[in-house]
Amino acid sequence: MVAPQGKLDGRTVLISGVARGQGRSHAVRCAAEGAHIVGFDLCADIKSVPYPLATAEDLAETQKLVREAGGAMVARRADVRDRDAVQSVVDEGVAAFGAIDSAVVNAGIFCGAGPQGNTPGAWHDTIDVNLTGTFHTLEAVVPAIIEAHRGGSIVITSSGAGLKAMIVSRSATISGYFSYTASKHALVGLMKAYALSLAAENIRVNSIHPTGVDTPMIQGQMVRDYFAQNAATSLFRNAMPVEAIAPSDVTDAVLWLLSNEARYVTGTALPIDAGSNLM
Repeated sequence: MVAPQGKLDGRTVLISGVARGQGRSHAVRCAAEGAHIVGFDLCADIKSVPYPLATAEDLAETQKLVREAGGAMVARRADVRDRDAVQSVVDEGVAAFGAIDSAVVNAGIFCGAGPQGNTPGAWHDTIDVNLTGTFHTLEAVVPAIIEAHRGGSIVITSSGAGLKAMIVSRSATISGYFSYTASKHALVGLMKAYALSLAAENIRVNSIHPTGVDTPMIQGQMVRDYFAQNAATSLFRNAMPVEAIAPSDVTDAVLWLLSNEARYVTGTALPIDAGSNLM
């Protein structure tokens, strides 16, 4: 009997923000579908972020889960704000697996809650991680995908906040909220620019836009308090009867975009939002 093939057999996927949450879910599922994983995460806190970020132990756990799923993984600590550090991860991944042909550019933060959210650092940290960090990751990995000469797929994690702004009172709008909305909207333009520039190379680029996802980001007390105080917000008020979707729900869409099933899908901003865009 011939063993069933995975949707990503023979491919290598770079994933940023891989230590937990959506990134971990993507890594484990991609490994189960036959891919090698090159993953990295900061594994340290950022002062303006109102919840604890992933740790080195979280990253090690992701690597363990990837192996248990049947995959091999290069797992490293690196800051998306550091272009050279990201390049080093990409170079190591190519050295380990011969090529990288897909990427999930997933690292991101939300600074729009708590007293630190109304500081200049909240604006700059969010833009530096969510937008500039995405650019750094793309610029590091795109040459590797081109050099593999077999096409490829890139998925950028944006947000429902990349398609519309939350409705909040003026008293609740702070630097971290504005920077999150601005950065996630900017990722759509960045995605479309890369999609156009890479189409002739048969490399597809799309963005995903989840509603609230049940990850440590929205489980943090200050973030929960923020949304409780701004219950009128329409961003995470879903039309379907679910408060927050699971990371695996996002992974299902990511896997489709990475696979040959979406081989002619590019330049698309895909909502995974339980109808929150309708509210």
